[in-house]
Amino acid sequence: QVQLVESGGGLVQAGGSLSLACAASGSSSSISRMGWYRQAPGKQRELVADITSGRSIRYAYFVRGRFTISRDNAKNTVYLLMNSLKPEDTAVYYCNVVMSTTYWGQGTQVTVSS
Repeated sequence: QVQLVESGGGLVQAGGSLSLACAASGSSSSISRMGWYRQAPGKQRELVADITSGRSIRYAYFVRGRFTISRDNAKNTVYLLMNSLKPEDTAVYYCNVVMSTTYWGQGTQVTVSS
């Protein structure tokens, strides 16, 4: 079993920055992919960015150039630095960890005011 602890998020004005972190503990020695998804009210959950243990990265087109994902394999922690935030980035952000099973964090709210 893997436990995910998310931190960060909050309220920021448009153009500002926030950072998220997600630490995996428990039986987390064989994590292949870690990342972030988001879900806005009335919308489907969507990929924001993810990164493999070999640091291969995928970004959604709508965050490319603004968000940066990184990972500390020794700490089983994934980070998301979000710059130039827009009101449309407002959503609940979920940590995602892929092993033989997929795990989800509890979600953290990011609100960007105009």
